[in-house]
Amino acid sequence: MRVLLVEDDPMIGDAIQGALRDASYAADWVKDGQTALTTLGCQHYDLVLLDLGLPGKDGLEVLASLRARGDPIPLLIITARDGLDDRLRGLDGGADDYVSKPFQMAELLARMRAVLRRKAGAAAPVLGNGVVSLDPATKEARVHGGAPQRLSSREFALLQALLIRPGAILSRSDLEDRIYGWGEEVESNAVEYLIHALRRKLGSEAIKNVRGIGWMVSKPA
Repeated sequence: MRVLLVEDDPMIGDAIQGALRDASYAADWVKDGQTALTTLGCQHYDLVLLDLGLPGKDGLEVLASLRARGDPIPLLIITARDGLDDRLRGLDGGADDYVSKPFQMAELLARMRAVLRRKAGAAAPVLGNGVVSLDPATKEARVHGGAPQRLSSREFALLQALLIRPGAILSRSDLEDRIYGWGEEVESNAVEYLIHALRRKLGSEAIKNVRGIGWMVSKPA
């Protein structure tokens, strides 16, 4: 799953980006509002983490621009501005949640998972299609209620991308886009290797190959 972090403080930005990558997110980082809007106009993201106190175009202006152009991307405000007026302006302006600095990464990650569930219309914390289930909090997958299988960060990111859209065929480039952030090296057979590893853990039928196009997981029956 790919996340755009918009944060101008280099120490905070570096720490959050590192924690996001450790949590299996493909995390890109920009440091000003205009670059954020430009990036969101040309690259797919699943979620935005947006600071308010940005140089040039501030966070509330970025939020307003996104919603004005009809972009429904899930968005969490992360900021040191914790006054009631700022929170209300952010939430009423279209943010999905508001987290005040300083915060614990565990809380931020939990709030991200909650926002993504709501946007997907899912009440349950576990993703699944009736065959495979995946718990984003533990990074464990199960097949038919069997024993949980612990996944690596890359395996988790790939399976999550497929289970978010059961029945949809994702190409190699689609999956790479959701697994790897800017500057991360992608080997030519990385996706195939990860799918092979997942099939070893979950069975050969967990992920289906659509020859010449990509991979998918079945829709719920």
